[in-house]
Amino acid sequence: MKIHVLLKKEEINPIMTEGKVVVVLDILLATSTITAALAEGATYIIPVLNEREAKETFVSYPNALLVGEYEGKTIEGFLDPNPTLLKKKASGKGIILSTTNGTVAVRKSRHAKCVYVASLLNGEEVAKKIAMLHSEDTILVVCSGSSDHFCLEDFLGAGYIVKSLNMLCESAELTDAALASLLFYEEMKEQKETILSRSRVGQMLMNYGFEEEIHEIAELNKYPIVPIFDGEKIIAAKERMK
Repeated sequence: MKIHVLLKKEEINPIMTEGKVVVVLDILLATSTITAALAEGATYIIPVLNEREAKETFVSYPNALLVGEYEGKTIEGFLDPNPTLLKKKASGKGIILSTTNGTVAVRKSRHAKCVYVASLLNGEEVAKKIAMLHSEDTILVVCSGSSDHFCLEDFLGAGYIVKSLNMLCESAELTDAALASLLFYEEMKEQKETILSRSRVGQMLMNYGFEEEIHEIAELNKYPIVPIFDGEKIIAAKERMK
């Protein structure tokens, strides 16, 4: 197994992802929201690029929940895409999700051999699935970032994924970017909630009153959920990996 980390979604291209396994991270908030919603019984999540595409998709899925934000602000007429709120409404529902970064990163990764969605809430579960099914593949851990900017919280999440994979696959080959994320996580894991709240996006969420969300998102491997993008929908393999 070879493991590399991309620092923002703008680095994704079809040539780079073709034949590889991609793990998408948007810790604040998209991939954390996806993980929590599927864990609470959402039947599927359709990641879209923007508000327009969300509304067009809703025509074909009129019973789905429209959920979305742009640049941190909830889209008018959509539900707020934060995990604490959404998980209360998710059970038995499909979700159409539009976010500035995370859902865009998922869609940009569609040419990959397989696309997983991960967060601090389910990182070890995703790593176990990958170790079981993709031990000979190249793994690209994608930090979504924020509007073409590096995000500290995604880098922390990448380190968590890399560490989990490295423990399961002792012969894994790490690029410098992957090794840097691993070393950062090992040094800062006890301060993960502080990192989330002090990051640029975290500060914005704190100003919006999302302290509870940040506290919940910082929990490690809370949910036995492995979200997989099938090219149209994100669905969950609910069984815990042994």
